[in-house]
Amino acid sequence: MKLSIIMKKHILVLFYLLLAPCTVQLMLAGNPDRQGEAGAYELLMFPWARTAGLSGMNTSFISGAESMRLNAAGLAHVKTTQAILGHTRYFDGTGINMNGLALGQRISENGVFGVSIVALDFGDIPITTTAQPEGSGASFSPSWFNIGISYGHSFENKVSVGFLVRGIFESTAEVAASGFAFDAGVQYFSGDLDEFKFGISLRNVGSRMKFGGSALDQQLQEQTNSNPIRPVTFSVRTADFEIPSVLNIGISYDFLIGSDQRLTVLGNFTANSFSRDQIGGGVEYAFDEKFMLRAGYKHEYDTEAAEDLAGREIEGSIYTGLSIGASFEVPLNKEKPNNTFGIDYAYRETALFNGTHNLGIRIGL
Repeated sequence: MKLSIIMKKHILVLFYLLLAPCTVQLMLAGNPDRQGEAGAYELLMFPWARTAGLSGMNTSFISGAESMRLNAAGLAHVKTTQAILGHTRYFDGTGINMNGLALGQRISENGVFGVSIVALDFGDIPITTTAQPEGSGASFSPSWFNIGISYGHSFENKVSVGFLVRGIFESTAEVAASGFAFDAGVQYFSGDLDEFKFGISLRNVGSRMKFGGSALDQQLQEQTNSNPIRPVTFSVRTADFEIPSVLNIGISYDFLIGSDQRLTVLGNFTANSFSRDQIGGGVEYAFDEKFMLRAGYKHEYDTEAAEDLAGREIEGSIYTGLSIGASFEVPLNKEKPNNTFGIDYAYRETALFNGTHNLGIRIGL
């Protein structure tokens, strides 16, 4: 028993040692002057309604398969098997949709394995040229998706850690880019009933990406003194770009009301390597863990006013900071408490368009 405890402590120490240098580097790298220099910003979008309802600030207590998008340590709390389907209407009115599937499977007493797939749908975009500015009658649709494989491990039900590796793929009109990213996270629960929770996650630390493909080839005419004019194909080289690394630090406390009600108060700090840092808080109310209401507000540091195309003034991020959500989850079998079915919804207010809507379905087996 003592040997087992010592080994677990050594694993935790090793995890913190691996995470700490990356955390310090990311916090020092944050610079609003670098805003817009990164790519693959779909990695910062939330396909799951419970997370979106709190604007991604539930770092400390997120659990289940959806944890793979925010803090992989929460994956360790999957009881047996869990599947989540998510659909998002981003900036309602633009035609941008996001679909996601996440699966979590317990493989040992303390370990859970997870897989997630998230894809963006831009719809059909008309092809225009200088000769046909109104459109040629043809259309194209970019393909952006990523696949994540994760593992979460819990220690004595008080500390959990998680790791994830994600493949990133973007392509459109014979031009494509690919890369990979790593996530790592930890959660710590304390109190007689685990009322106090703390979480930290480091996301999107990985390779640089670069677009390439036949669509970047350009055919020109070459002529020399000794040779006649001949066509020569040149390949245009594109600049590479980084992915948007993020550090989240969250804290929360559960106020238990009787035996069937919970009110969770939370706070969260987000350090963005390619944009301004954010801080915010929120609340989540749960009745018998079957019906939940949540709301959050996130503030972006040092926002600067700007004008949209219509001359309206907006402050910094397109999101105004307010988010709300609700969940309804019921057991499907009284003899199997982990066999459940749930529906989640979230709405985030935006300065432009008609907000972002998230709808999700979760099944526990």
